Amino acid sequence: MDSRYALLADQLLLIERELRRLGWWAETAPSAEALASVEPFCVDTLSFDQWLQFVLIPRMEQLVVQQAPLPTSVSSSSPPRPKMKGSPPFSRTTRSPRCCARTCAT
Repeated sequence: MDSRYALLADQLLLIERELRRLGWWAETAPSAEALASVEPFCVDTLSFDQWLQFVLIPRMEQLVVQQAPLPTSVSSSSPPRPKMKGSPPFSRTTRSPRCCARTCAT
């Protein structure tokens, strides 16, 4: 296995662990309609932690399992936090999606 996949899998586990530690890991998925948002980061329908859990992590895990080509760049800036629906502030120890992006690009 390419070491990038192992690094990405580790980063995804760290994000999940942090979400669980903070009590932000949901037991129930958002509705299919909420997940179908076309807005970046689903800002109109999901909180940032929901987006991480139900959009970013599953998509990245799928790339790891399939050993599919990883993104070589990220074209978005930091998520617009004030507009994120119900998003709690993240602690300094929380890993961001940029961390995963750096892992994919190396």
